[in-house]
Amino acid sequence: MRLDELRPAPGAKKRRKRVGRGPGSGHGKTSGKGHKGHKARSGGGKAGGFEGGQMPLYRRLPKRGFRPHGGQDRYAIVNLKALATFAANAVVDPESLVKARLIKNGDRERVKILGEGEVPHALTVRAHAVSESARAKIEGKGGRVELIVAKVSAS
Repeated sequence: MRLDELRPAPGAKKRRKRVGRGPGSGHGKTSGKGHKGHKARSGGGKAGGFEGGQMPLYRRLPKRGFRPHGGQDRYAIVNLKALATFAANAVVDPESLVKARLIKNGDRERVKILGEGEVPHALTVRAHAVSESARAKIEGKGGRVELIVAKVSAS
């Protein structure tokens, strides 16, 4: 066997379908699209969510509520049991939570502390929101809770 005798396996290479190249090609004139109609047109076909004329699902379901600018306030959640890694009297703020890998860097904008678990010692916690149970447990150990006022984006 020589290099010039090498060939792909039979059936491994298939010729591309070239439409609109004359009647001899077998794909001329209407180019395999039949005669007229919506699907024969450029860009023709059903829209996403079209259900054959039946009322589409996105229009059948009821719409509920209103939030300006289209969203919820999403918080990065941290439970009290995760704060056990911090030393006594340490300041726990979004930056220190990122360093401790308890939240992601992009989640620093809104952090909420929840009350699952216990705090082993006094801590100063700075967050955008703190649940009542978390506040009671932190202050019960002699710690402090300071709320951070979230920046309001001008739009």
